[in-house]
Amino acid sequence: MTNFFAFEADFVDSLRCIPMGVRLKLDSCGIKLKLPQWNKFSEADRQALVEMPCLSDEDVENYRRFLHNLVLERTATVASELPIDENPAWLNEEEVPVSVVEKAAEFGLNLTLEKWQKLSALQRFALIKLSRSGHENNNFLPALKEFGLVV
Repeated sequence: MTNFFAFEADFVDSLRCIPMGVRLKLDSCGIKLKLPQWNKFSEADRQALVEMPCLSDEDVENYRRFLHNLVLERTATVASELPIDENPAWLNEEEVPVSVVEKAAEFGLNLTLEKWQKLSALQRFALIKLSRSGHENNNFLPALKEFGLVV
């Protein structure tokens, strides 16, 4: 998965921030990676985390092991672990999360179930992350536009 979203364009060339594709992998393998840790990684380290697969159970375990080792080697700290959601909201095509509905409503938009179902899992993940309270939500509207949800 080496594709990035257009709303990530301001940092994707340098990978100075953690792209959504990597953030999805982190949630999938149960590791919390902080930006200061990410910033200790080399460009090659970051690119490896972007490119490594993290779909099958084996991929997830390999990604997790690689990331644990990388954090330890580059930061001399142990990576924090997160519980892995067995039924993550971004894989649920039958319900639009309340946070996403509410955030879309702030822009006068109605995100219907039909529109939600047409999104990829990564797009749904991005909207969930961008709609969380306490998150800098500047990219929520650009993401809606990029995903064809705003005309």
